[in-house]
Amino acid sequence: MEQTTCAMIAIVGRPNVGKSTLLNALVGEKVAIISAKPQTTRNRITGVVTREKAQYIFLDTPGLHRARTRLGEYMDNVSRSSVADVDVAVLVVEPVPSPGEPERELMRRMEQLAVPSVLVINKIDRLEQKDKLLAVIDAYQKEHSFDAVVPVSAKEGDGVEELMGVLKDYQAESPWYFPEDAFTDQPERQIMGEILREKLLTSLDKEIPHGTAVSIERFHERPDGVVEIEAIIYCEKESHKGIIIGKKGAMLKKISSQARESMEEFLDTKVYLQTWVKVKENWRDNPGLIRSFGFTED
Repeated sequence: MEQTTCAMIAIVGRPNVGKSTLLNALVGEKVAIISAKPQTTRNRITGVVTREKAQYIFLDTPGLHRARTRLGEYMDNVSRSSVADVDVAVLVVEPVPSPGEPERELMRRMEQLAVPSVLVINKIDRLEQKDKLLAVIDAYQKEHSFDAVVPVSAKEGDGVEELMGVLKDYQAESPWYFPEDAFTDQPERQIMGEILREKLLTSLDKEIPHGTAVSIERFHERPDGVVEIEAIIYCEKESHKGIIIGKKGAMLKKISSQARESMEEFLDTKVYLQTWVKVKENWRDNPGLIRSFGFTED
């Protein structure tokens, strides 16, 4: 029997540098939600790519940031701990030749743990002068000794195959952790909750989306193939509830309709979605509620 190999890869970086977009591009499926707003990823999301006898397991982490709530502290802990016990850490940065404190902290942690590291400079499609990349590379190489540097545009798909070629070097003989056709470890009901949260992020402004959580109360596949989903959107204030619902329910209807369409595309079947909005004041500072919404550091 031919030997299989495996590599565990952490994708780390500050908020909004494109970690989730990169994960989706690597996996070829939408496993992480994407938004122009920072801090969209709250859990460590696993993406899986299996090619021939090699399996790549990607951990997409919350961006390292200055925590203002208990949920924020949890997200920072997940980001820092994800660098441990992996075969390689991929630090994703924007094409700016000035590492900030979040990048320096992650580089220090990689140094302390002696974790092999690859620098990915994302959003190169925004660079008008490609020669500016040299300044970015030089700035980061002065701070940390990376095994490789790969410029990419996760949004456009440029450089993704080159990155996969680099990551192949970190494969080690091992049984696979996932079936050959798996592309994520998230259960379908969790993905449905993330899809609904993504629509909240894209439809609402400023702080309201970050004060929301989604709980899938019911996920049932009928004999005719239709999937029935009941979801509760939790927010922190009555005023936020009114904004989410909108005038005569228009905003909630819009969000639910967009979510249902994406759910149907993902599940490849018709979805019957019902949504409600409830208030849980200051849930982001309540450890019990944080756990009840599925945020765990394990």
